[in-house]
Amino acid sequence: MRRRRVVVTGMGAVTPLGVTVVETWEGLLAGRSGVRPITRFDASQMDVRIAGEIPGFDARKYMSFKEARRMARCSQLAVAAAQEALRDAELSLPLANEERVGVLIGSAIGGMELMIDGVDAFRSHGIRRVNPFLVMGSLVNMPSFQVSRWAGARGPISTVVTACATGTQAIGEAAEYVRRGAADVMICGGVESSIHFAPLNGFLAMRALSTRNDEPARASRPFDADRDGFVLSEGCAVLTLEAWDHAQARGAHIRAELLGQASSSDAFHIAQPDPEGMGASRAMQWAIDDAGLDPADIDYINAHGSGTPMNDPTETVAIKRVFGERAYKVPISATKSMIGHAMGGAGAIEAAVCVLTIEQGIIHPTINLETPDPACDLDYVPGDARRANVRIALSNSFGLGGQNACLILGRCDAAPAHSRPTSTER
Repeated sequence: MRRRRVVVTGMGAVTPLGVTVVETWEGLLAGRSGVRPITRFDASQMDVRIAGEIPGFDARKYMSFKEARRMARCSQLAVAAAQEALRDAELSLPLANEERVGVLIGSAIGGMELMIDGVDAFRSHGIRRVNPFLVMGSLVNMPSFQVSRWAGARGPISTVVTACATGTQAIGEAAEYVRRGAADVMICGGVESSIHFAPLNGFLAMRALSTRNDEPARASRPFDADRDGFVLSEGCAVLTLEAWDHAQARGAHIRAELLGQASSSDAFHIAQPDPEGMGASRAMQWAIDDAGLDPADIDYINAHGSGTPMNDPTETVAIKRVFGERAYKVPISATKSMIGHAMGGAGAIEAAVCVLTIEQGIIHPTINLETPDPACDLDYVPGDARRANVRIALSNSFGLGGQNACLILGRCDAAPAHSRPTSTER
């Protein structure tokens, strides 16, 4: 039995560099940082006062004021990105066959801020001041629901929650719905809006965040010897995945093909990656296997590249384990160097970046890589964007809890993924 091919026909994004895919991509190519002083709450007394906030996002441009006030910010971002992704795919509402369209939007923590704000309101003013949508709005599956409700998508629906690997794994799992014939179209991706004192203080207690408050644009420094932690950010990307034959039948523009996907567990530590990179290398190799490829076929790697002292050398070790000597020849770049770490949204944004890299033949740089680290000695495309013929890209996401996920994206003619059987031996 042959599995269905899965293609990308639309993309939407809301990030610290802009509220569209084009704005985000232009910022990445220019090497512009979206990290700035926090404005969403008073962080003046905190040890960390910077984050990757989304500038100029107004939920009322995408929904009514009444709808917006009933949603957590993560759901607002997801609906906004989904609108762009469906427009880009030229899928108009109402959907022609809504029972064949599914939704899978992941988030690491969902609308946590609603729950915390509700507790504060109760303690200060009593039950009458508690938002009646507090519980429903804070649930992690609400972005999927809100996108499904807005689009009228009545097919499969699910939510992936795998910390920093969420966005990548959500897209991979959505692809499986299409591969096995459960849906013709999947609206999928990842979202996070966690710039709030609670997660910031939690990560501070872990000593995981950069404290370069006086130079926010230089704070996120993946693979640099002077990195001191990641920068928390918010953001969302949504991809419209579609069965190849379905896209062909309606004359859709195919942006890329999703060739392979995989996930793995370190089974090692709740916060620290396996220092040998075994889980990360398994996910990479399995995704390559799932695509029916060899490591030699990969032209570009979008790194997890979080900028923490432990994660960057571990990812470097894992890449070397999979690629051998070729690891030194494959260009690698870290999107987080410019937008920070959007947790559940990060992998989805990076998947969209891979599609753009394949389409336009240009790799965005890793900014702030100024001091070489002997433990991170690969080609991370420092400084400026680079022209390159990228036919196939690998996107890495490695999350808290040792959860790893990888995607393989390529040009539609790049690999014989469609010729592989439904069940892949691993």
